[in-house]
Amino acid sequence: MLTYEECLDMCDLTSDEVDAIAEHEHVDPMIALAFGQYMITHQGEQKIKRIILDDIEKARREGNRGHEALLQKVLEHFIATHPEHDSRKSAAA
Repeated sequence: MLTYEECLDMCDLTSDEVDAIAEHEHVDPMIALAFGQYMITHQGEQKIKRIILDDIEKARREGNRGHEALLQKVLEHFIATHPEHDSRKSAAA
């Protein structure tokens, strides 16, 4: 049986990105990891980006500035590591 850490090591997402998916989808991190990896390998990067943006907005509405800042860094990292799916670049092309 594989542990969460072993699965995360084989995944194209960071633990913070997986946590953002888990928070948004209200699922266990292991389920979020599998869901996120599936989306990464099936052109679902824009969905993951939208999930993180939704989480940022929720944190903002709740006044949770620390969590909002963390999620903003998660989003920046996600865009940096998946640049071909950054809508700003796609729109400029």
